[in-house]
Amino acid sequence: MSEGNIEWKFLTDQEVLEKLGAEVRRMRLERNLAQSVVAERAGVDRTTVVKIEAGKASNMLNLIQVLRAIGRLDVLDNFHEEPRLTPMMALEQEAKYYRKQRKRASPPKATIVPPKPKPKSTW
Repeated sequence: MSEGNIEWKFLTDQEVLEKLGAEVRRMRLERNLAQSVVAERAGVDRTTVVKIEAGKASNMLNLIQVLRAIGRLDVLDNFHEEPRLTPMMALEQEAKYYRKQRKRASPPKATIVPPKPKPKSTW
């Protein structure tokens, strides 16, 4: 583990909440914002900000509102990762594309005319 990185998988849920709360507090203080200012910008009560920073259970919406209020929604960038296109995925997409292509009308089929009966031989 490199310095500064957290091995999240080894933490309990409560420890994760506490680490997240400490990060929110650090980011707020980095911007020199009071809890009351953040709460007002986020549209939540100051005690909600206090609870988030203390690692007490809160809801995701409140966390997002607080992150937005301190201008740090960018920390959520790591939650979404665009899938890399593998060769197999490219082939599947190409096949799907060709299946969806507009189907053209077939040329009219020749109508089969039954052969005319041969005239009876006079021999």
